[in-house]
Amino acid sequence: MIDLGLPYVRGDKPRVNYQPLLAIIADEQVRGKTALDKVAPAAVEQPAVLPTVTDFTRVKSDAPQCQLGVAEPADPLLFSGMKRDYLEREALNQSFGLAGEQFILQFEHWRLIALGQPRLADRVDHVSQSKGDGLGYDVLSLESDGQERSIEVKATTFGRNTPFFVSRSELALSNVAKDQFNLYRLFEFRKAPSPV
Repeated sequence: MIDLGLPYVRGDKPRVNYQPLLAIIADEQVRGKTALDKVAPAAVEQPAVLPTVTDFTRVKSDAPQCQLGVAEPADPLLFSGMKRDYLEREALNQSFGLAGEQFILQFEHWRLIALGQPRLADRVDHVSQSKGDGLGYDVLSLESDGQERSIEVKATTFGRNTPFFVSRSELALSNVAKDQFNLYRLFEFRKAPSPV
C-alpha cells in the first residue's frame, strides 16, 4: 500500500520484502475502488486542528526499528502509473504541517520547564514562521546547557511506519549539524499525537 502512495491498513505491519505479484494484485484491487478516491483525500487534505495535550509525558514513544529487507526486483513493464499519491498530498497539507510544528513548540516548552529551565523555554523559536521555511528545520529549541537544538517536524495522520518526505536542505543540515539536528516524527497526529 505504501509503495502505491496509500496508507497501510491499520493493524497490519508494513513489510519491505514481498513478491512483485502481490504489488500487481494490490494495485489492481485499489485502482478499482472509487470510494477510496473520495475517502483518502478527505483524510489527508482536511485542515488540521492542534490537539490539546495536558500530559506530554504520555505522548513520547520510541522510534520504530529500521527493517532491512530485499524486495524481489519488479518488472517495470508490469506496473502502470498512479494518479494518486495520498502520502505526498498529506505532506503538502500546510495546515497539517503547521499544527505539527505548533505541537512541538508546546512540547519543547514543556520539556525545558521539566528540566528546570523556564528561561530557556521562553526562547524556543518557531523559525519556519519567524525566519521562513527552507532552513532545514522548523523549530529552534535548546538543550538544558543552552546549546541549540534544531528540530525538523514531520507529521502524519497515519501510523508510525508511514513514510515521510525529506527535503534536500533538511538532509544537508542533518549531515552538517549532526549533534544539534533532531527529527521529530509525529504519527497518528489527528487521533493521539505521538512524537518519536
